[in-house]
Amino acid sequence: MEITASLVRDLREASGAGMMDCKKALNACDGDLDKAMDYLRENGIAKAEKKSGRIAAEGLAQVFVEGNKAVILEVNSETDFVSKNEEFTDMIQTIGSTVLKSDVKDLESALKLQLEEGTIEDLIVSKTAKIGEKLSLRRLEVVTKNENEVFGSYLHLGGKIAVLTVLVGTNEEVAKDVAMQAAAMNPDYIQITDVPEDIVAREREVLKEQSMNEGKPADIAEKTVEGRLKKFYKEICLVEQAFIKDGDKSVGEYVSEHDSSIVSIIRYEVGEGMEHRSDNFAEEVMSQVKGND
Repeated sequence: MEITASLVRDLREASGAGMMDCKKALNACDGDLDKAMDYLRENGIAKAEKKSGRIAAEGLAQVFVEGNKAVILEVNSETDFVSKNEEFTDMIQTIGSTVLKSDVKDLESALKLQLEEGTIEDLIVSKTAKIGEKLSLRRLEVVTKNENEVFGSYLHLGGKIAVLTVLVGTNEEVAKDVAMQAAAMNPDYIQITDVPEDIVAREREVLKEQSMNEGKPADIAEKTVEGRLKKFYKEICLVEQAFIKDGDKSVGEYVSEHDSSIVSIIRYEVGEGMEHRSDNFAEEVMSQVKGND
């Protein structure tokens, strides 16, 4: 029986398995959908579908650099254990190097990139079945730089936080120092002029109200606002922060000493903004062990 594209698609939608796995199953079962589904289940491949609704907020973030191009990405798993799994880390390497060599700019296009067998999306589905946890490529960003610019990258705790910076007029060591600063201090903006006016206005109102609640007259409260606003900027703006390697100078001063300036920063922290598993993983493992007794 001819294995048509529509037949492969139907099995893929029903099983959640990758395209190449579906095609292989159909070939092995002479195109019989039900038998092919059983084939996938018997081989543990169809299990990936059952995991699609589970929470995956652990994993790793990584940076890949080659020449004037870099990719920063985050790949998630359900538990932190998997981030140390060789199957998982090899998958991330494959994804990163493939995206780096391609022309894609967004996540959707990246998932469709072809590998030796299937797409990146197929690879993730296959590894989900093999590793036994829901895996997902959550986000990525492709960055290109000019010849007079340098990349700086830094991974914290092996990839729980990843930072990619671009600086102009300096070297990779300085760019990496800035990346390390961003990893540690998590600034919201590079410089004061990047802060939206509505956020500054709201902060001014809060600071003024605080001063007046302390018993200061309105005119005095207005003056104290400026001093407190500087402290606010030091918390949220990278160049205003105290440099972690030398607290006597700001990051902006450190960068200026090297006749440089910061072009861009991307910071990924694994699982930020996501719902995390609230169950006790140790208890889950024990329940599975008992269930197998």
